[in-house]
Amino acid sequence: MSMSKRWPGFLAVVAVAGTVFTAVIAQDATDTTDTPAADNQELAVATFAGGCFWCMEPPYDKLDGVVSTISGYIGGEVEDPSYQQVSAGTTGHTEAVQIRYDPQQVSYQELLEVFWPNIDPLVDDRQFCDVGSQYRPEIFVHDQQQRALAETSLERVAQRFEQPIRVPITEASTFYPAEDYHQDYYQKNPVRYKFYRYSCGRDERLEELWGEQAGEALNLG
Repeated sequence: MSMSKRWPGFLAVVAVAGTVFTAVIAQDATDTTDTPAADNQELAVATFAGGCFWCMEPPYDKLDGVVSTISGYIGGEVEDPSYQQVSAGTTGHTEAVQIRYDPQQVSYQELLEVFWPNIDPLVDDRQFCDVGSQYRPEIFVHDQQQRALAETSLERVAQRFEQPIRVPITEASTFYPAEDYHQDYYQKNPVRYKFYRYSCGRDERLEELWGEQAGEALNLG
């Protein structure tokens, strides 16, 4: 857990909003991990880890064709972990955002194009001020088509940098929605969100890495 996330009173303020999703939402999100189209054959699912999940929701929420974004945990060994467990770095999970989208309006390739300029692809087991495997960047694919597109996208990004890209492409496992107070945090707590993002140096580093491309991705309104 970063220092920015463990200031005294910080979590106490946000915790009053609630601690868990309803069982219906949790089951629904878990089911879509195994079947991208799930209960609606017109929708697909994508899952990306890019450090603090608060910061990964806004860029996707702005896209036409994105139906929902859910912050949560994936890639670990503990069933239904809590934020306290994941943030301690002992469960193997990483913070991630799971996206439901209409592939007739927005493609998986377009989702990948949003993913890259919102992360630092040159480091693993951290993103910006948040350090630990629970903040590692990772692409979790739900089928072979997503894998092929992700691999091609990674190869393209690798041509931009001299350093190796440290973002694995992994088959999606069970995704656990995070506690309710984490969902849409940037909308519920805009001042605290912007302060956290600024203090973490996220935008400064993204602009250093991606230039004008990051500037477009960072136009969060």
